[in-house]
Amino acid sequence: MSDPSPQGVLVCDKPQGLSSHGVVSRIRRWYGTRKVGHAGTLDPMAAGVLVLGLGRGTKLLGYITGVSKTYLATIRLGAATPTDDADSEPDRFADPAVLAALTSANIDAAIATLRGPIDQVPSAVSAIKVDGKRSYARVRAGEDVELKARRVEISSFEILDIRFAATEGHIDVDVEVDCSSGTYVRALARDVGEHLGVHGHLTALRRTRVGAFDIEDAATIPDDLDSPTPRLLTLAEVAATLLPTVEVDAEAAKALMQGKIVTLAEAVAAAAEPGEAPSEEEVAVICGGELISIANLRDRRSLKSLTAFAIDRA
Repeated sequence: MSDPSPQGVLVCDKPQGLSSHGVVSRIRRWYGTRKVGHAGTLDPMAAGVLVLGLGRGTKLLGYITGVSKTYLATIRLGAATPTDDADSEPDRFADPAVLAALTSANIDAAIATLRGPIDQVPSAVSAIKVDGKRSYARVRAGEDVELKARRVEISSFEILDIRFAATEGHIDVDVEVDCSSGTYVRALARDVGEHLGVHGHLTALRRTRVGAFDIEDAATIPDDLDSPTPRLLTLAEVAATLLPTVEVDAEAAKALMQGKIVTLAEAVAAAAEPGEAPSEEEVAVICGGELISIANLRDRRSLKSLTAFAIDRA
């Protein structure tokens, strides 16, 4: 018997002020299903691309979480907050004379130090677990939390606009950031401010891209959840943006679903360069336009299923 519940991936435009969990709750009601998850939290202050998996689409979320992302953000120089963003009140302020002396060249030079691979210390008010407890929960309980630096990649960090208002106690810098998974943009704001000696925090954040999923293709969540639901991206469509694909026939698909190793009639091109040792890599296995499995491609000739996607047949 076929499963009538929604199966696939939805790219939505998360509104500001709503938590990622709040978005999941709305999507559950909108699509009439319980099995919904998201690929990468956006803070309530932030807006933009949030990728959700419905039904078996949740099995792909781990692959989506690890892709690169693009953000538009506003960094306010002149003050710091406990959360490194506008969700808390400023508690440290710049020397007015130091702030007034800043130039565009100074700000550009500070941002340049944060391009490329960097060791970033996440904000203490983050969802990272410390001994099994969320860091933000420890901070709210009055604990002093020091998180370890982690390596992230800032492939692009560009200034879009600078608005000098030093007489009002701040300078606002609009930026666009392309970065690896695990990057905290509010930590970038903090570090730019610290580099310049004037403190800094984030006042606006909008995620415009998650991997191949762009804000231009994101669905808006309506207030009226009786509105028609957008078409979900199929599992095969999404998998093809994340992994190399291998086409198999129905017999091979059945064998993979049963956990058997499938030997392919012809070698499949792998990511390894000519002359390298045969590689193992994860691939998306497609049969008849449907995602059958995420599998390990061994020696370019055999497949072993890692994650099977049951196919509903009426």
